[in-house]
Amino acid sequence: MAKKRIYLILFFIFILAFFAGNLSWPEYFNQAVDLINSKIGSSFPHFWNVPFRLGLDLQGGTHLVYEADLSAINNESRAKKMEELRDIIERRINIYGVSEPIVQIQGENRLIVELAGVKDVKEAINMIGETPYLEFREKFSSEEQDEAIKNIPEEQISSIVEEVKQNSGRNITKEEVLNVIKESFFKTTELTGEYLKSAEAVIEQSANKIEISLEFTKDGENIFEQITERNIGKPLAIYLDGMSIIDTNGDGQITSEDLYAPVVQGKISGGKAVITGDLDLKKAKQIALRLNSGALPVKIGEPISQSTVGPTLGAVSLNKSLVAGIYGFLAIAVFLILYYRLSGFLAVLALFVYVVIILSLLKLMSATMTLSGIAGFILSLGMAVDANVLIFSRFREELKLGKSFGIALEEGFRRSWPSVRDGNLTVIIVAVILFFFGTSFVKGFSLTLIIGNIVSVFSANFITSYLMRAFVGTRFEKWKWLW
Repeated sequence: MAKKRIYLILFFIFILAFFAGNLSWPEYFNQAVDLINSKIGSSFPHFWNVPFRLGLDLQGGTHLVYEADLSAINNESRAKKMEELRDIIERRINIYGVSEPIVQIQGENRLIVELAGVKDVKEAINMIGETPYLEFREKFSSEEQDEAIKNIPEEQISSIVEEVKQNSGRNITKEEVLNVIKESFFKTTELTGEYLKSAEAVIEQSANKIEISLEFTKDGENIFEQITERNIGKPLAIYLDGMSIIDTNGDGQITSEDLYAPVVQGKISGGKAVITGDLDLKKAKQIALRLNSGALPVKIGEPISQSTVGPTLGAVSLNKSLVAGIYGFLAIAVFLILYYRLSGFLAVLALFVYVVIILSLLKLMSATMTLSGIAGFILSLGMAVDANVLIFSRFREELKLGKSFGIALEEGFRRSWPSVRDGNLTVIIVAVILFFFGTSFVKGFSLTLIIGNIVSVFSANFITSYLMRAFVGTRFEKWKWLW
C-alpha cells in the first residue's frame, strides 16, 4: 500500500480523534481559546459544548412505580392501552422540562417512571397525577340497577334510614332509599380522554360564563353520537379523575347543576361538547391544558412504590465509575505496552481514539449514561483489547515463521479477522436481545455494549491496522524485539 495513502488515512484518523476528544471534553479547548482571545484580542469561537445526559443513578432523582386499572379493558386491548398511557405520561412530563425521563411498561399493568434530577417525590407525583382521566358515564339499565341493589347489605340500608330520621326527623322507607341509590348508579362508556382532540377555555358571551370547549376525534365523534342516541331522556355524566361529576344535556351543554335534572334530549352530532359550571378562567385554562397534554386512557392511582436517589449518592457513584474506568484503562495500557511493546503502544493510541469516539457518539445520540451503561462501556473496552490481542498474537506467529514485517502484518490481520468478527458479532446479538427485552437498567448496559463492540471492530481493524502499516519499510521493522 502506498505510503502517501497510509499517511493521509492516519491524518484523517487524528483529525477524527481531535474532534471526538474535544466533543467529549470541550472545557480544555475552550479554556485555551479564551486565553488566546484575551492575549491577542481575537474572537475565536468555542467548541460545541454538549453535556452528557446522566441517568437517575448518577445525578439523583425519583423512581416511581404505578399500577394501571385494566379491569374494564379487554385482554386484546390492554397492551395498546398501556402503550398509550406510557406515551401520554412521557409527553406530560416533558412539558415540565425534565431531561430524558424514562417511562416504560413492566409486566401487564405496571408503569415505571424515572425522573433524573427531580429530587422532590411530591413534585414528581404531581407532574403525573395532574394529567386528568376523562370519561363519560351513563346510567345503569333497570336490570343492572336491580342486580347492583342485591349486593347492598341490609345493614347499610337500615343505617341510612336511621341516619335520616335522626338528622331530619323524617321517616323514610327502605324502598325510598333504594330508589335514591338506584339513581346514583352510573357506568363507564367507551368514550374516554383517548378520543379527545382538543380542549379550550372560552368565555360564553351571552351568559358571560367560563366554559371548556371539547372537540372529539372522528372516532370519538361517532362514539359520542351513539352514546347520546341511546341515552335520550337520561342524564349523561362526565368524570374527571373519577371525582368531578358533570352532566350533559341535549344541546351538548355540560353543567354542574343537579345530577339528575339535565337529560339528553336528542342525538348530538358534530363531536363537540362544552363544560360549564363553577369555573373561573384560570381553573378552566388549567383543566384545558391538562386535557390537551393527554387525558389518560386508563386509570392510575398513587404510586405503589417510590424511591429517591440523592445528588450526593449520584455524584459518588459517578466519581467511582470514572475512577474505575481510568484505572481499568491504565491497567490495560500497561499490560499491552509491557507484553506487546511497540505494538501495544500503538494499540493504546487506538484505544484512546476508541474511547473518545464512543463518548462523542453517546453525546450525539443524547444517550443517557447510567451505572449499567458505564459497565457496558468498560466491558466493550475489554472486547476492544481482546481484538488487539488476537491480531498481535497472530502477527507474532507469522514473524516467527520467518515472514517479512509487511507480509506478517497483513497475514496477522487477515487470519485474526474471523475470530474478531465472530466474537464481537455474538456479543452484539446478545446485547440487541437484551436491549429489546430488558428493563431500563439492562437497556443502558446493552446500548453501550452494542456501540462499544461496533467501534472496537473499527478500532482494531482500521485504526490499529494503519498505525502499524506506517512502520512498514522503516528501520523499526528490523528490530524484532519491538514487536
